[in-house]
Amino acid sequence: MVFVMHVTPAGGRGWNTFLLLICVSVTMGTTIPVGYFFGVLNAPAELIKRWCEDILASEYDTIVSPSQLDILWTSIVSIYLIGGICGSCFSALCSDKYGRKGCLMISGAVLVVCGMLFTWCRAANSLEMLMVGRFLGGIASALIFTAQPMYLLELAPSELSGSVGVFTCIGVTGGILLAQVMTLSQLLGNEDLWPYALSFYTLLVVASLLPMWWFPESPRWLYLHKRDSAASELALRRIRGHGAEEEVQRELLQMKNTLEAQAQASSKDSSLCQVLGDRELFLPLLLVCSFQATQQLSGINAIFFYSLSILTEAGFSPGAATWLNLGIGGFNLCTSLLGPLLIQKFPRRPLMMLSCAVCALSLLAMSIGLYFLESSESTVLTYFCAAFILSFILGFQIGLGPIAYFIGSELLEDSPRPVAMSMGSLFSWIGNFLVGMCFPLLQGVWSSFAFMPCMCVCIYCLLLTWRYLPETRGREPKDVKPLMSHGLRSKLD
Repeated sequence: MVFVMHVTPAGGRGWNTFLLLICVSVTMGTTIPVGYFFGVLNAPAELIKRWCEDILASEYDTIVSPSQLDILWTSIVSIYLIGGICGSCFSALCSDKYGRKGCLMISGAVLVVCGMLFTWCRAANSLEMLMVGRFLGGIASALIFTAQPMYLLELAPSELSGSVGVFTCIGVTGGILLAQVMTLSQLLGNEDLWPYALSFYTLLVVASLLPMWWFPESPRWLYLHKRDSAASELALRRIRGHGAEEEVQRELLQMKNTLEAQAQASSKDSSLCQVLGDRELFLPLLLVCSFQATQQLSGINAIFFYSLSILTEAGFSPGAATWLNLGIGGFNLCTSLLGPLLIQKFPRRPLMMLSCAVCALSLLAMSIGLYFLESSESTVLTYFCAAFILSFILGFQIGLGPIAYFIGSELLEDSPRPVAMSMGSLFSWIGNFLVGMCFPLLQGVWSSFAFMPCMCVCIYCLLLTWRYLPETRGREPKDVKPLMSHGLRSKLD
């Protein structure tokens, strides 16, 4: 990350050492564990299934058929997503009541509890501990997806809003790769150590919680929600560093003006019903929820959930598919590291449209390649399919991956922002759940063309971006609000 950022030792409008430390530490203890949850069950799946079968036989005197065991396994995987959906329903309330940092501290504590449940579930012969750990992990992840982007964006100067926003995507992709590495059979993904593979992320959470306690709360939350201008000023001085007095006063004046505008409009923290009933917020809500849903329904999770079977279907041996899958995870992380540079240098609209177009074309080409590979053993087609998996990941990480996480903070003002972010998180978890449940069925019916619905979703997002997304780079939410105030009749010019 530091290779694409210029870190300044003193105050100013760019990066400084303290802000970078906050971004890295918070990402390490929040979104990396979320990515770890997404990827940790793939490799040790058969080991955990056998353990579940033994527990049912020994503790419940129940012998299950292979199909029943598959249903149980689907429940273990999907209960994490159900927890995410439930957590999204109250994540905005938690973020407003306890603060951005406070919400992240709560999620960190919950993740530590989950790690303890994973570590001791086999020793306790408790399938329930595994299920509860997955469910609570989903709730914690939903809190993180709502609070972490807002926390970093509200700490950073407006010029860096895009650069800090991509830390969410970097953390998730890094967590997926870490899970792929730690669940290798040579490390923790074996018969003896798989509980420790599930809970390994806890080390990162504990290491992050210690410095996070010392980090300041969001200055905007302190000023606009707690009405504590003194604490907000102190937090700003810590974040901006020495020699940034003028910048601190300017940001305090902006927050004062925002607070006065809210008072004149008799506006307090927006509730869900108020946000949904405000016609001026319909379009930004549509954009936030559509981007978050598209991010999951685009096919990225289908590729990582079922990458081993896809690569095996493409003609690779199981051993080669395992290592190639690890290489794809590494490529995913490397391309996500381009995010800070791209977001800082290029506008959001063209990046998002290019991302959707590349993803749609890659999915189409990969589907055609897999179709012809079914009737041919061509080595060229095998590598052709692998290449388009990589091109899809590249396209995803230049737009859909990072922008969907933070676009809500650039489109919406402070009052409706937490509700909008939690709604976006809700649509993200629902999309993730639909992929996990429906993609295997599509594979069984449509075979190589199972990615066609994903391609259609990418095209929908491309058209939505082209028609309705205003450019937010270098602009405040109050500047783009008039461009979206007429709903679907809004015009960008």
